[in-house]
Amino acid sequence: MSESGSGSGRGNGPQRGAGQGGQGGQRGSGSGQTGQGGRGRDGSQRNAQGRERNRGPQRGFTENAPSQRTRRADPARLVAFEVLRAVASEDAYANLVLPARIRHHGLDKRDAGFATELSYGALRGQGTYDAILARCVDRPLDQLDPAILDALRIGAHQLLAMRVPAHAALDQTVGLARAVIGAGPSALINAVLRKVSARTLEEWLDLLLSDETDETKQAAIRYAHPEWIVRALRQSLVAHGRPVTEISDLLEADNAAPVVNLVALPGLGSLDEALEGGATPGELVEGSALSSGGDLGRLASVREGTTRVQDVGSQLVARAMAAVDLGNAGTSGNQSPGTEPTAERWLDMCAGPGGKAALLGALAREHGATLLANEPAPHRAKLVRQALAAVPHEVWHVRTGDGREVGTEMPESFDRVLVDAPCTGLGALRRRPESRWRRTPKDLTDLGPLQRELLKSALAAVKPGGVVAYVTCSPHPAETTAVVSDVLRKRDDLELLDAGAALDSVSLTGHLDAGHELTAQLWPHVHRTDAMFLALIHKKA
Repeated sequence: MSESGSGSGRGNGPQRGAGQGGQGGQRGSGSGQTGQGGRGRDGSQRNAQGRERNRGPQRGFTENAPSQRTRRADPARLVAFEVLRAVASEDAYANLVLPARIRHHGLDKRDAGFATELSYGALRGQGTYDAILARCVDRPLDQLDPAILDALRIGAHQLLAMRVPAHAALDQTVGLARAVIGAGPSALINAVLRKVSARTLEEWLDLLLSDETDETKQAAIRYAHPEWIVRALRQSLVAHGRPVTEISDLLEADNAAPVVNLVALPGLGSLDEALEGGATPGELVEGSALSSGGDLGRLASVREGTTRVQDVGSQLVARAMAAVDLGNAGTSGNQSPGTEPTAERWLDMCAGPGGKAALLGALAREHGATLLANEPAPHRAKLVRQALAAVPHEVWHVRTGDGREVGTEMPESFDRVLVDAPCTGLGALRRRPESRWRRTPKDLTDLGPLQRELLKSALAAVKPGGVVAYVTCSPHPAETTAVVSDVLRKRDDLELLDAGAALDSVSLTGHLDAGHELTAQLWPHVHRTDAMFLALIHKKA
């Protein structure tokens, strides 16, 4: 790809392992070589105009003279830098910070796409890039100013994984550093990135892995995942009946830029405008579409809330719960023979921020049911109300309270209950690029009791004959099958329904190959969804 006409050296997309010299740019020659001019005839480091551009015998000239160096921050790279800074210093979420920074700097569609890839790519690849940078910096990385390290990660991603000419990646990243960090740090960044540019990504990986024999450590470096997550995902594959040899495909899928999934709320929304704008119909579930991104706020249905951004995995599990035939579930239904059917009551126990609640609300409307959306945090409960605003108000109600108390306060009150439990999010690492570096094994231990308490509360709140859907966006057995088996143990009034068959029944393919021992697990490398887990638990009548 050629660089953009603006001179920013911007390519048109990621290229994992792309060489730095073959895309139209020349590699920097390293910190020990002179650029334009070299040493003067008297052996000093003055150029032809008599300016001493580098002090100290160990340093050579930079490639550009001071008058030619970029002294401003390219807006797209500035956005990426600000996102990384917010993530590191404010514990922010990239997917929330990025759109606001794009709007603030007024980026067009092309620059917004570049900023998105640069932000998410630098965050996803942080482990690999840090291992490379550690070979190019003369001190431990934790001794660098955090802002300098973020600038180096941005530069490394451009050089090693994007179709950006090396000279442009160097010039623009150093210009960014000079504008927002300072002239002194920019010299360090220039020298380090020149060393990074001396090898392709594959060459760096060969060097880093040359003396490493542990397969887990190799995968952690090659695919930029913490070692504990590599081990956890290997264990997860086996626990859900898939071969452990798929681990490389799974880790690679985590690093792929996800396609934006859209859902039209059933009976309320339409995908026509999105499809006319270039989106393609979804292949897995009815009423879905895949979008190349851009400003989705331009779509009237998105502004109205009747079309929403939602991963297709989340769409599938919500539809599967809504589609369970309670009259034929397990041993008996929840309706006595000869009586008139009553309107069902549904509960979304952990509803914030409201994506699944909006879809469930629309489905409840079609089924003649009502939905209670529960969320403990007031600010997230407000988001749930906003998400449900497009659904007629008589269908839904939002409760602000602890989901663990619902079973006691409203026992046997609901026909269908969704428990989208708080979890580590190991199944959504591709959409939350910073998450893999924040989570620790301790999170598994800390979240386990909460997950079990919420599921117990849901089982107390569901009517005899009703169904509870236990859902996580993590495939880890400690958060999925172990929770379900622990709660069901020693109870004879509960039984698992075939969750894999339930997903098949609401999919367009009719066969997702997601079921294993009555539970179901979706995978990014198999289904191109988040790794959503689903267990359907029927309370016997």
